[in-house]
Amino acid sequence: MRLLADLHTHTVASGHAFSTVTELATAAAAKGLELIAITDHGPAVPGGAHAWFFWNSKAIPGTLSGVRILKGCEANVADTENGLDLPDEILSILDIVAVGLHPLTGFDDGNKARNTRALIRAIRNPLVDIVTHPGNVEEFPVDVNAVVEAAVERGVALELNNHSFDASSSRSASSHGERGFAIAARDAGALISIGSDAHFHSLVGTFDEAVAVAEEIRFPAARIVNRDAESVLAFLRDRRARPRLDFADRMGV
Repeated sequence: MRLLADLHTHTVASGHAFSTVTELATAAAAKGLELIAITDHGPAVPGGAHAWFFWNSKAIPGTLSGVRILKGCEANVADTENGLDLPDEILSILDIVAVGLHPLTGFDDGNKARNTRALIRAIRNPLVDIVTHPGNVEEFPVDVNAVVEAAVERGVALELNNHSFDASSSRSASSHGERGFAIAARDAGALISIGSDAHFHSLVGTFDEAVAVAEEIRFPAARIVNRDAESVLAFLRDRRARPRLDFADRMGV
């Protein structure tokens, strides 16, 4: 399986990544990718980008080196009015919104019930498209079946994160959890996104480990949203066409 779109990449704006948008696009073009999403960390992560960074992402060209560029974010689950560390007013102007649980953002105490409620609350935000590295259950335990059920209900994709299978990664212990989440997603009819989580431009489009897992568990290719640019755009069109829950409904977990 060859994937032509990467929906999880980081630039220097994340505070702990080391490449520019141009460098990411150039590397993506060299690897034959059709599309990448720029998903820098929200402000709750130490060193993360300020909300104004995302507001001004319209300054980034829509195409660089022949590669379609989606302006997005990797927001953090947070104890805020909308359950995220970026306001809906900012999220609504982005092309794609990913969200995840991250260290030093207030969810490090291993409280499985609290983490599950918070993640489902984020999934119910109609502006959220993808949950990143949900299999990091060693650090952030969640009720896998409840999270997958919410993702299916809302049409949100669950990521199979390639970086989690890197032995040198700080998340290498979560590789078993990533695989388990992908199996649960397969069995429940959920969508997945396979992301590089690149923090350096040479890693853009690096999916080998995660693709191998998807093939091993026989995850249906038609439910992998980042097969190519068109599958990504079709996924996002479907997301935007879905009816929105009112605030009270989506916050009640």
